[in-house]
Amino acid sequence: MRRGWRPVGAFEPRMEGYFAWVASQGYKLPENRADIWLPEGVTEEELGATRKPSRIPAHLSDTRWFTERALTYMLGAAKRPWFLHLGYYRPHPPFAAPAPYHDMYAIDDVPAPVRASTPEEEARQHPLLKFFLDSIEKKRFFENSRGLASTMGEAEVRQMRATYYGLLSECDAEIGRVLQHLKDSGQWDDTLIVLTSDHGEQLGDHYILGKVGYFDESFHIPLIIRDPDASAKATRGTVVDSFTESIDVMPTILDWLGLETPRTVDGRSLLPFVREGAAPPDWRRHVHYEYDYRNILMGAARPEDVLGVGMDEASLAVVEDEAGKYVHFTTLPSLYFDLAKDPGQFTSLAADPSRASDVLRYAQAMLSWRLRFAERTLTGYQASPEGLIKRA
Repeated sequence: MRRGWRPVGAFEPRMEGYFAWVASQGYKLPENRADIWLPEGVTEEELGATRKPSRIPAHLSDTRWFTERALTYMLGAAKRPWFLHLGYYRPHPPFAAPAPYHDMYAIDDVPAPVRASTPEEEARQHPLLKFFLDSIEKKRFFENSRGLASTMGEAEVRQMRATYYGLLSECDAEIGRVLQHLKDSGQWDDTLIVLTSDHGEQLGDHYILGKVGYFDESFHIPLIIRDPDASAKATRGTVVDSFTESIDVMPTILDWLGLETPRTVDGRSLLPFVREGAAPPDWRRHVHYEYDYRNILMGAARPEDVLGVGMDEASLAVVEDEAGKYVHFTTLPSLYFDLAKDPGQFTSLAADPSRASDVLRYAQAMLSWRLRFAERTLTGYQASPEGLIKRA
């Protein structure tokens, strides 16, 4: 844990606390403890996504355990000032939901995957995408599976998504218990709530599973802010269309507490959206993200070896707005998508001479962004004989 933090329910690295809690509730753990996430009644020959529930019941799931740890902490804190980072593990592999969440969604009601007609056609887009299609194994996402994720048929992808939505609904129910505690304990009207996630999930789009690559599915995440202040009442329930990023969460919390945001922080407070319902006039016009794909744990093959790039060259950066998306690689070919005509991002126009000006414009926007947010440890200070002087 970083300095200043203390765990009230640590899950990683070996989940000992969770498994000890499960055993204390009278549940007999199997020799291989991870087998509790195997689907109930499924044999080893039945592989991959399934509609059957996990062996562990919902009242003993890790989602319930996290909630119990949070409620215990809040009861101990009572009405003293407190801060809680409550992180749920789900929805997360292995994709097996406990009853009754396992069959809450019908496969016909979930969206079909966004992908080309075949993995081979998809792979032609870029060498990195081909590497993912050739390397990502199903066993990383299901306790009882083997083979490549890119071989999953549409029916199996739909079942996986239905299970994933069930895991989400389980999280919704458990978060509801936490919110109800805030109301019952009289803390609802003075507690700032921020709900977000660390990454997205491909869920079969472009024949990929996991949080990899450069597609929006891996990077587009939820962000919900509930400010109890009366000044935020008029904006409750509204949706912000402006680009926000995870780096905005910290300055938002500091702003709400009335504390100064350090000069070196790249993000900005989102309270203007929450309390005024409008973006500041100088708000960002693009969204940005980066991905380091070296030595990823997805099989025996290393991307550096397969793609012929050095360890320090195995990276990409993305700049995107409503109209277009540019993906820059350190050594591999760049990508550019016209999002108005190609929202699924199937056809790169980076090599099209007629779109050279668009590619240049996005590349320059990325360069300007990187220049502005380069190393900033001493940004805003001036060296003097008396030491560092803070500049206005």
